[in-house]
Amino acid sequence: MPRLEWDKIGEHIYETGVDRGVLYQLDAQNAFVNGVAWSGLTAVNESPSGAESTALYADNIKYLNLISAEEYGLTIECYTYPDEFAVNNGEASLLDGVSIGQQTRKPFGFCYRTLVGNDTEGTNKGYKIHCVYNCQASPSETSHSTVNDSPEAANPSFTITTTPVNVTGHKATATVTIDSTKVTDKQLKAIENVLYGGENAEARLPLPDEIVTIIQAAV
Repeated sequence: MPRLEWDKIGEHIYETGVDRGVLYQLDAQNAFVNGVAWSGLTAVNESPSGAESTALYADNIKYLNLISAEEYGLTIECYTYPDEFAVNNGEASLLDGVSIGQQTRKPFGFCYRTLVGNDTEGTNKGYKIHCVYNCQASPSETSHSTVNDSPEAANPSFTITTTPVNVTGHKATATVTIDSTKVTDKQLKAIENVLYGGENAEARLPLPDEIVTIIQAAV
């Protein structure tokens, strides 16, 4: 067996940036459809929780550990959001240009991209597409301050909770990640044509099992 090596050229991998956000609405058939571009993303912060250990004792010894269910959440920060997000943010239109808040917040799907880089190719090495299902936005704080000599644009953030979807052969999940450095160009194009839309199809967010089918078929 060869001796282990550290910090080899081309293996200084890192992940950075956030772009290509897409918002999807949940339809009556529980499909995530009507994808629209979400411009103005400044950050997407993943915040998983749960999976906490509870120790049980018996016979004067540690008997076992019980692990709580894991939850997946995130925070979306942005300078703006698409008009279609209004229904997900608890807004409703009374007439053109007039809206109200504190309405029912509709669930949605979301995907975004992060860049993958290394020490030889920079951020041209590739990227990861992150798909998130059954998102629910909580009320968020938005600050409005006077214009001064150090102007800042409003940067609202939305705390998102999720509900997992089924995955064949695995526990349910609320997130899927597609790594462009580990799939072929043809497979990547096939899944992006679905996520971002094509000439004859609108953008939609396929469930995990369908993502597997799409990628496996693109050989």
